[in-house]
Formats: sequence, C-alpha cells, structure tokens
Amino acid sequence: MSECNHDCSNCDKECDVPQKDKPHEMSNIKRVIAVVSGKGGVGKSAVTALLATAMSRKGYSCAVLDADITGASIPKMFGVYGEVKGEETGIFPAETPKGLKIMSCNLLLENETDPVVWRGPIIAGMVKQFWTDVIWGDVDYMFVDCPPGTGDVPLTVFQSVKVDGIVVVATPQELVSMIVEKAVKMANMMNIPILGIVENMSYATCPHCGERLNIYGESKTAVIAQKFGLPLLAEIPHDGKIVAAADSGKFEELSEGYLDAAVDILESGLPTSHD
Repeated sequence: MSECNHDCSNCDKECDVPQKDKPHEMSNIKRVIAVVSGKGGVGKSAVTALLATAMSRKGYSCAVLDADITGASIPKMFGVYGEVKGEETGIFPAETPKGLKIMSCNLLLENETDPVVWRGPIIAGMVKQFWTDVIWGDVDYMFVDCPPGTGDVPLTVFQSVKVDGIVVVATPQELVSMIVEKAVKMANMMNIPILGIVENMSYATCPHCGERLNIYGESKTAVIAQKFGLPLLAEIPHDGKIVAAADSGKFEELSEGYLDAAVDILESGLPTSHD
C-alpha cells in the first residue's frame, strides 16, 4: 500500500482521511492563511493580527478565525467585545471598527476571562464550526490564528479547511527554532505550502542611539529558513507600539510596515479562489 501524501484532490483511492469541509453556504472565502508555530509565546496572534491589518489596509476584505480556543486573544487586540449574533442559518462574526471580521471563542463566553476547560476533540470540533457554521460573507483573505504545537487543532485546520498557505512564526533562540522546525515538518507532511517564516521579537532598538540590540544573541531562525529553502519574511522587533496597541485594543491603528515582504507574497503568489 502506497504512503498517503494527503493530496485528496488528486487521489482516487478510498480511505479514512477526513475530507475538506465546505464553509457556510453564505460564505465566499477566497484565500486561507494559517499562522502556526511549534511553540507557544512566540507571538502568533500578533503576527496574525499584523497580517490581517496590513491586507485590510490594502483594500482587501479580511477575517480572522481565532483557532486558539483556550488562549483566545484576537478580540481584545482589536477592541471587540460582547457576544456575536446568530440566526437559524448560522452565526455572524464580529467586526472591528474598520470592518475586519473576527470569530473567537472569547466572543461566546459570558466573561472573557472564563477558562475553556475542554478536551481536545471538543476544541477541534468548535474550530470546525467556526469554518462551517459562521456566515463570513465575502472574504478575500482569512487568517487562522492556530494554537501552539502540532496537535488536535492544527491537524483539524489542515485536514478540514482548504488552507492555501502557512506562515510560521519563530523567535531567535535556538530552543524555539528547534521546536518551530517541527511545525515546518508537519506542514510538509500535510502537503501545505509554507509561505515563509516570520521572526518575532527579533531585536530591540536602543532608544538613545538607535543601535540594534540582539538581546537573544545570534538568531537561529535564518538557519531553519535556509535549511528548508524558505524565505525569511520579516524580522519584527521588540516594539512597545505593538504591545500598547494590543493592550488597548487598537491594533488597527498600527501603521508600521512590519510585514511588507509577507504582504507582497500574499498578493502575488496564491490562488485567486477556492473551488
């Protein structure tokens, strides 16, 4: 029996591999980008928010599916609070002041600080519902903020959602780079294109002289990128503006071009629509 390459669209064999789920019939989602890492604390949510904000500012209709069910932070970063609305046909995502669509577990909780104490299959099931039951409408780019690791939820996203590409997030330390390599290998196993690697918290800039300070020492992220032939899309600094914007819910007001290279790839190198 030949080894599965996870490319179900070009396979005529019957097997138990889950097929891609269709989004809600009132959703027209053209491109889906998953933001992943093998480790927590590297800033996947910040990178997801930066990508969505940058593409929205370019004039695209954008959405964020917050798949980090137990550690949801996307609504707070954009200043979106309160319960989402729904009807018999489905649930409507929340919207930011500038029209970015968001669906997150935190928008379903009575209090945003209530813990979600669920087992993996239930969490994965909710992520699938965010894809199939939410009425997203017309979306040019959907960004999926995945939880850390290579477990139930990232696997559910890769198997159930037609993901066009993955952005891998790392930080400079060798320990993180080693674990991030697991996420790269998982994406390759699932036959999903990796658009590149973003190094977050890459350096700090001295406020007095402007010198670049490599506070984690020499970066190991470029080594991982070179090993797998991937572009290093950005080196995002330790920047108080990012922290302040996230804490105050004003992420859409960030204007710095942290991810210009990633934006160029998203605009030029992806399919135009889902079948």
